[in-house]
Amino acid sequence: MDAASPDVKSTLDIVVLAGGISHERDISMRSGRRVTDALTGAGHRVTVLDPGAGLLAELATRRPDVIWPALHGATGEDGALRSLLGTTGIPYVGARGEAAALAWSKPVAKELVRRAGYDTPASIALSKETFRDLGASSVLEHLLGALSPPVVVKPAQGGSAQGVTIVATAGALPRAMVDAYTYADVALVESQVDGTELAVAVVDTGDGPAALPAVEIVPVSGVYSFEARYNAGETDFYTPARIEADVAARVSATAVAIHKLLGLRHISRIDLIVDGEGTPWFLEANVLPGLTETSLVPQAIEASGQTLGDVYSALARAAIADAV
Repeated sequence: MDAASPDVKSTLDIVVLAGGISHERDISMRSGRRVTDALTGAGHRVTVLDPGAGLLAELATRRPDVIWPALHGATGEDGALRSLLGTTGIPYVGARGEAAALAWSKPVAKELVRRAGYDTPASIALSKETFRDLGASSVLEHLLGALSPPVVVKPAQGGSAQGVTIVATAGALPRAMVDAYTYADVALVESQVDGTELAVAVVDTGDGPAALPAVEIVPVSGVYSFEARYNAGETDFYTPARIEADVAARVSATAVAIHKLLGLRHISRIDLIVDGEGTPWFLEANVLPGLTETSLVPQAIEASGQTLGDVYSALARAAIADAV
């Protein structure tokens, strides 16, 4: 169903959700502004709502044509709010609640991907309670026996590289665990794979999911930290990535397959590392990737020759079509 169809209004009433109460609130506000600007520029009527106690009542009163969530962190990506949106009868962009919950948990997503036959770095998920109850020293000793540094320690849920540490020596591991537990009750300790770091946006506007050009990430500091993600000039990006054509095809196919495997919908970002042999290694899936002025998905959209307004409008229409 396209914009020329008599069943689709040329101008949509869209509610963009931005803000929330997660650690990623500020990033969500920035994404929301960018999405709002793009949709307004494409001719739609847009209202921005910051989710709170009155959200469901406000949606029931407004009855927009579609909801466009630009929420990062638990508020927008753990599946709970998305499941509630599903009860309103109003179409919304992005993964449904059940799929979002699977992708939100990095250990669960990695295990599903591994069972499907795709490569993902070896890892151990460890709850804060287990870390405490079994004794930090003993647990760390066993971790280092199973996964030799360098390792990546990250919260098992969450994004924007908050609480993520690359640990090069055993002595740095305790601090990294504490940092990860600041953002989640479970920490994921993962072997570091050397290679080219890539982000692949997967978009489905009604014709099936397709990968946009992969974005190659080269942080100036060597670490793609929170600061490197959201401060201009901290990271060099190459879109499309500087990889061979056959590797690029494999990367795209892997990203689309994982998007489907996790049951994601409309838009996602699949993060991978390609090793020296050209093998893609799955790191994580982003239910609602960053859409700020420095984020990766907008770069991929523009590299594909499309405008943000056209793609975000098409995603809104895809959500409406899915609800019919």
